[in-house]
Amino acid sequence: MVVSTTNRWLTTLVVLLALAAGLGAALTWRTHGDRADAATRQERYSAVLVAAETEVTAFVNLRYDRAAESVDAVSAGATGDFREHYTRSSRHVIRALERSRSIMTGRVVWSGVSAISPTQATVIVATTGTVSNRRTHGAQEPRAFRLRVSLAHEGGRWWTSDIEFVGDSR
Repeated sequence: MVVSTTNRWLTTLVVLLALAAGLGAALTWRTHGDRADAATRQERYSAVLVAAETEVTAFVNLRYDRAAESVDAVSAGATGDFREHYTRSSRHVIRALERSRSIMTGRVVWSGVSAISPTQATVIVATTGTVSNRRTHGAQEPRAFRLRVSLAHEGGRWWTSDIEFVGDSR
């Protein structure tokens, strides 16, 4: 009877240890999967922010003496209807820049992802900068813009599908 009780305790202990090892393996596998998902999400957020900030930087840096280059920089990061519209109106934009001798410089001061999925994203971007033109008699006037940038993931990268002004510009 002593041998049988010892065997039961030993069997129970082995079963409990096997269950604990199985549970530990399952939790480790799940944690690894969660970390991989988090890394993928973080990479997506980072790529979206870089694409939006790059496009907005091109959008707020326009020079009459490099008008075609300035417009091409915006077009290079665009897609869909936004790209078509921007490309179609580029002649008018270039003419307006040259006619007014406009130089707009700016930089991104803040950006944040407001919505994201594997194929689309929306980013709010704040900029600060200056503009000078014939109306300002060449003096640099401060400008701040808040922009909503819509992006689409196509061909392995993020492209701007729309830019909208939001809030007040100063």
